[in-house]
Amino acid sequence: MLVNPTLEMPAELFHLIAFLVANTVVLWCTPVVKTIGLKSGQVDRPNERKVHQRPMVRIGGVSIFAGTLTALLIVWWLGGFGWLPPDKEWEIWGVTIGGLAFFLIGLTDDLFNLTPASRLLMQTLVATFAWWVGVRIEFLSVPLGGLVHIGWLSLPITIVWLVGMANAINWIDGLDGLAAGVSGIAAVVMLMVSLFMNQGAAALIAAALAGGALGFLRYNFNPAEIFMGDGGAYFMGFTLAGVGVIGLVKTTAVTAVVLPFLILAVPILDMSAVIISRISQGKSPFLADKRHLHHRLLKAGLSQRLTVLLIYALTLWVGSLALAFSGIPSGGVYAFGATMLLGYVAWQAWRIAKMPK
Repeated sequence: MLVNPTLEMPAELFHLIAFLVANTVVLWCTPVVKTIGLKSGQVDRPNERKVHQRPMVRIGGVSIFAGTLTALLIVWWLGGFGWLPPDKEWEIWGVTIGGLAFFLIGLTDDLFNLTPASRLLMQTLVATFAWWVGVRIEFLSVPLGGLVHIGWLSLPITIVWLVGMANAINWIDGLDGLAAGVSGIAAVVMLMVSLFMNQGAAALIAAALAGGALGFLRYNFNPAEIFMGDGGAYFMGFTLAGVGVIGLVKTTAVTAVVLPFLILAVPILDMSAVIISRISQGKSPFLADKRHLHHRLLKAGLSQRLTVLLIYALTLWVGSLALAFSGIPSGGVYAFGATMLLGYVAWQAWRIAKMPK
């Protein structure tokens, strides 16, 4: 158990506070953000590629960001970061400030429609800053070769990871509640693994993000009342990637290095498959289309809700595998339960897909 030497109380209590504060703030301020969005005309209108049928406020990410940041500031004010060594404090600031910058990039895109090139340039600059303050990947796990120190490759690999995950979460944000639920599940798994590995700094951020993402589902699950927009998706994607770096990849255990990639396997594989498919057909990888997993499931005849629940189950399953591989007690039990849940949901999806149209 982690203990705050100044307050003489379990550090895990601060993680609970972070989760609850973020959740409460998001639940309170999302209706306010929705009202502001409607009055200012900041809505996402339906088109041939999108699934929703009516204009939806698209700046809900403001509430997720506000809840997560408020939670971290309150924990900081209560002394929840006082027990961390100086290098960990810098990592916290790197992820927090980087998350703020990615949120602002996304919000600007929501409001003014930035070009893909300008977004990518700004994201790369922010990821470079995060690497400079210590949010960096320094080891890779090589099959049968253990850990390999990557030297100067740390910068480009870290940038690809941080920028790639931010965009991966944004790309799966195509159905009501999908990105928020996947991010919330991933954040809870990262919280559990980080606590088990005594990575309290990462666990605090994961707890706040989990509270914010799951609170947002109250208004974002089908039928959604509001969308998170690029601001919310970029913020959650970057923050999840940052937590994975400072909480798991920073350790020198071979299994720990691969855990973030396993926890976030669903958005990673979805994004990779879409990019490969687009490039193989001579199209720009940034050209939006209906090649994503959720589009394919909808085309197979699944409802929005069942599609989202199936992807939730898949995310929970890979997360449970990460719990098992990390050595958490009863991790195998979690993995078995998640496997049974995934099997049941997949069976229901297969049964519906096979029904005569």
